[in-house]
Amino acid sequence: MDVLVVGGGGREHAIAWRLAQSPRVSRVYVAPGNAGTSSDDGLFNVQLSGTDDLIAFAKRESISMTVVGPEAPLCDGIVDAFRAEGLRIFGPAKAAAQLENSKDFAKNFMARHGIQTSAYRTFDEPMAAHDYIRERGAPIVVKADGLAAGKGVVVAQSEEQAHAAVDMMLVDNGMGTAGARVVIEDFLEGEEASFIVMVDGEHVLPLASSQDHKRLLDDDKGPNTGGMGAYSPAPVLTPALHARAMREIIRPVVAGMAESGTPYTGFLYAGLMISPEGVPKVLEFNCRMGDPEAQPIMLRLKSDLYSLLDHALNGTLDQVEAEWDRRVALGVVMAAGGYPSNPRKGDEITGLPIGGEDHHVFHAGTARDDDKVVTSGGRVLCVTALGDTVRVAQRRAYEIAGRIHFDGSQMRSDIGFQAINARKSTL
Repeated sequence: MDVLVVGGGGREHAIAWRLAQSPRVSRVYVAPGNAGTSSDDGLFNVQLSGTDDLIAFAKRESISMTVVGPEAPLCDGIVDAFRAEGLRIFGPAKAAAQLENSKDFAKNFMARHGIQTSAYRTFDEPMAAHDYIRERGAPIVVKADGLAAGKGVVVAQSEEQAHAAVDMMLVDNGMGTAGARVVIEDFLEGEEASFIVMVDGEHVLPLASSQDHKRLLDDDKGPNTGGMGAYSPAPVLTPALHARAMREIIRPVVAGMAESGTPYTGFLYAGLMISPEGVPKVLEFNCRMGDPEAQPIMLRLKSDLYSLLDHALNGTLDQVEAEWDRRVALGVVMAAGGYPSNPRKGDEITGLPIGGEDHHVFHAGTARDDDKVVTSGGRVLCVTALGDTVRVAQRRAYEIAGRIHFDGSQMRSDIGFQAINARKSTL
């Protein structure tokens, strides 16, 4: 079987790499891919991006299954277009992808279906937004309503920061059309976790829990990014909390989408805030796997990913379970100089290792320049390793990352600190 993975980031590299391990898969094409997907065994880059070209390629190469990684093509309706041509593709239809495409849609959906989230209001007029900020106070969260590549959220610690975020989005058009409308919501205290599942329209298969680190700098300081590292599993998601999240969040979403006539298929990501009292509330929904959460999750997955996706496309996810490596996987993002505001490109990357049993370096913002690998985006690599504990996995990942070099590189030194601190507090 030949498979097509749409996208060129670290998430897509991880998905494609795991698919290539399946005995049922001959080739995995990645469109457009990156320097990592051009070199791993069984992976082949194809320089295609438009939906029509991807459909033509899938037909010409008799692709058995297409998996969509990033949110933009999903929100643009790539799944609808493939299905109209009779092609098998894993991901939500455009109508269902509104859960990520519009923060306002997601908030209204949660309100209708009794899913816990923070109090909010939506604005497209700056004066009303400023009045609401003065009414609610700080800290407060300002979000661009549309897609903003993980950079459309401002967690304002002061009213001044919140007012500046509103002006940047609604007045100065700093987020383009994504910020033409903003959602302003109450700040939630607690610990974040990523809850990702596979959905076939009716049945749900939970994936391993994970935790992302959004801030650029150690100790969760600095600007929000697309994610500077992640680990799996996340200790904060205890078995009881896992069951509660399935019961109170995931299953109501799947049932609600089906009731509205837009059954949800694909990866569904619920970004959760676990309150100090142990109550999970939804921060956001994504209509795909997280990045960098996908990298440690795929490193831990022992089941045949192609078979799981095949069941999802056949509507039989209730007949399978996923098997996981008992070890912890931890991924450290190495980002380009200037990230997230103005990342450098074209810097040569040296010291890249060959993947091993307990580690893999997943590429994101990389490209080939003759025989060199160079930076081509903000988040460049995710160095991911397995270990018996979070600390062991952390040490291994940073050991490997320390041998990789490119000018201006930046990475946090504390990925996994919450899990390590939580363990210390129980000793």
